[in-house]
Amino acid sequence: METQDRKNGVRQIGDVVAFATIACGLAWLVALPLWLGDGLAEPFFPLVALAMMFTPAVAAVALGWWGLRRGTKDDDGRRHARRPGRATVRAMLNRLGITTSMRDSGHRRPRTRLVGFLVLAWLLPPVLMFGGLGIAAVVGVYPADFGGLSGLRELMRQQSEALGVAMPEIPGAILIVGQLVNVLLGALINAVPELGEELGWRGWLVPRLARFGPVGVVVISGVLWGVWHAPLVLLGYNYPDLPGGWGVAAMCGLTVSFGAVLAWMRLSSDSVWPAALFHGSLNAAAGLSVVFARPEALSSLQVPPTGWTGWILPLVLGSAALAMWWRAARR
Repeated sequence: METQDRKNGVRQIGDVVAFATIACGLAWLVALPLWLGDGLAEPFFPLVALAMMFTPAVAAVALGWWGLRRGTKDDDGRRHARRPGRATVRAMLNRLGITTSMRDSGHRRPRTRLVGFLVLAWLLPPVLMFGGLGIAAVVGVYPADFGGLSGLRELMRQQSEALGVAMPEIPGAILIVGQLVNVLLGALINAVPELGEELGWRGWLVPRLARFGPVGVVVISGVLWGVWHAPLVLLGYNYPDLPGGWGVAAMCGLTVSFGAVLAWMRLSSDSVWPAALFHGSLNAAAGLSVVFARPEALSSLQVPPTGWTGWILPLVLGSAALAMWWRAARR
C-alpha cells in the first residue's frame, strides 16, 4: 500500500511538471510575435494576451485527456485505458470544477452555497483593493485623494481635450458610483476569458497539490502562476519600472497572495467558477488605484494590486480561510 501511494505521489508530481511545462511553453509560443516585434506596443498585443490566457486550460484538458487514456491497472497488472465516453467526460468536468457533484458535496444546500461563493467572489476584490489602498496611503506610498478624485478628473480632462469637447462637471459621488458599477459589470465580462486561466491553475492544479498541505498549495500554485506571466512581464507588463527578473519575482508575490484566496475558493466551493469570477473582478478593480489617487506617478511595486501593500490582506485572509477549511476537511 505504501509503495502504491509512493508511486501515485511520483505520478502526480510528474503530472504537475508536465502541466507547468505545457502551460508555460504554450504561453511563450503565443507571446513570441511580441518578442519578434515591438513588444507591448504591437497593436495585436491584446489578442496575444487573450490567447495566452487559454494556455493553462489547454494544458489542463491535455492532462485530463491523458489521464483518461492512461487508465488504471487491474489486479493482473495489465493497464486498461478508459474510453472517453459521456461518463468519463462528465468525471473530467467535475474534476476541473466546471460542474460539481451536488449530491456528494456533503452540504445540505450546495447550490445556495455555490451562489454564496459567487457573490463573495464578485464583491471581495473591490473590498481588498480599498483595503490595500488604505494601507498604502497610511504607510505613505500612495498619493490618495479619496474625496477630490483629482487623478480621475485629470484623466477625464485629458480625454476631453483629445476629443475636442468640454469636460463635464460631475459630482464626486456620481463618479464613485459610476466607477464601482464599471467594476462590477467588468467583473462579469472578464470572468469569461479568466476561466481559461482558472481551469488550469485552480481547476486542475490546486486539487492535485493537496498532498503538499495548504502552504504547498498556495506557494507552488502561486509561483507557477506568476512564472507563467513571464513572457509579458519581461516586456514590461504590470511592472514597467522593474528590470528583468525582478518584475517576475514581484508578479510571483502578487500571484501567491491572491492565489491563497483563489485556492480556498476552489477547494471550499468544489467549483472553478468562483475563482474565475474573483479573477475577473480583481482585474476590473485594478484601475481603482488611479481613480482615488492624485495625478502623480504610481509605483507598480508599492501600489495595489501589483504592489506589496495590496498583497497583505489577501494573503492573510486567504491563508487563514484555507487553513480552517483544511482542518475541517481532515476531521
